[in-house]
Amino acid sequence: MNARIAKLQAYMESCQLDAVLITLPKHVFYLTGYASDPHERFLGLLLARGEEPTLVVPALDEEAARGATKGVGAFATHTDTDDPYAVLKGLLPGGIRRFGLEKTHLTVSRFERLAEAVVASEYVDVDEPLRQMRVVKSEDEIVRLKRAVSLVEEVLRRGLEKVAPGVTEIEIVAELEYQMKKLGSEGPSFSTSVLAGEKSAMPHGTPGLRKIQSGELLLIDLGVFADGYASDITRTFAVGDIDDKLKHIYDTVLQANLRAIETVKPGVTYASIDKAARDVIEAAGYGPQFVHRLGHGLGIDIHEFPSIHAGTADLLVAGAVFTVEPGIYVPGLGGVRIEDDVRVTDSGVEVLTSFPKELTVIG
Repeated sequence: MNARIAKLQAYMESCQLDAVLITLPKHVFYLTGYASDPHERFLGLLLARGEEPTLVVPALDEEAARGATKGVGAFATHTDTDDPYAVLKGLLPGGIRRFGLEKTHLTVSRFERLAEAVVASEYVDVDEPLRQMRVVKSEDEIVRLKRAVSLVEEVLRRGLEKVAPGVTEIEIVAELEYQMKKLGSEGPSFSTSVLAGEKSAMPHGTPGLRKIQSGELLLIDLGVFADGYASDITRTFAVGDIDDKLKHIYDTVLQANLRAIETVKPGVTYASIDKAARDVIEAAGYGPQFVHRLGHGLGIDIHEFPSIHAGTADLLVAGAVFTVEPGIYVPGLGGVRIEDDVRVTDSGVEVLTSFPKELTVIG
């Protein structure tokens, strides 16, 4: 039995859950090692008290699932003409009272079909224990995260070689995503963002046919999946010479990034890290232009629990991994964001990203 399944089973006992069904593919991967996108087909890990864990997979995925899983004692399959909920019903013991499931993942229609098959007295959300389990990364997870970081930084280095006045944002995106596959990643962990000039002032802008020009900022936000784990990095560059105001904005964001990272250690609140960065930006007169949270958890998803903002009172624990990404965005002029991936250690912080953060002139 793997430790993660054992921990979830211990939670089942403490909460007197008769059974738990895990249907989010990322959680199936986290608990069993089997990564899959079942599309519209049913995928589920069933844990029933006193029974071996059973993975329910589409028949066409059975071989892959058997070869990838750990801690699963049994398998059940269904074809495209089967009713997977009838298969599930046949696996459940009688007299289910309290049934655990992921409420944030199940659609209403799937829950209604599940409820017809299970007929439990109470349905209990198990998202919270899973979120808490995922916060603390194992050494194996750290190795995978570091590989994802190493890959994306090499992608960025190669992509920057294509940057020059006259090249479009989308051309740089295409080069970066080509390099992601060429270097062996599973692909981008989110939509790659390359924003030039005034478009860099849009935190979630869309790359397009705008041509890069000399004398402006270029913001690049990208990440990859490697071995099932995500990286996420943002760097902002100067294309040729930029004016003093843009340089001041850049230096302010850099100092906010460094100050926040200095604050990271076990026992402090996530809110205090956000405040450390925000204080620097507000002191420079750009408080209203820092329009988003400081960062987010990172792991098998690009955005994981917790969310790092002023309202997050949770305390940092050793093993947590998250992003630190302050930014200033001035409409019509440009924006700067500098993002690192960090790990909380027993005594402080380890910065997983190493790509240079000093203002770099390219093109």
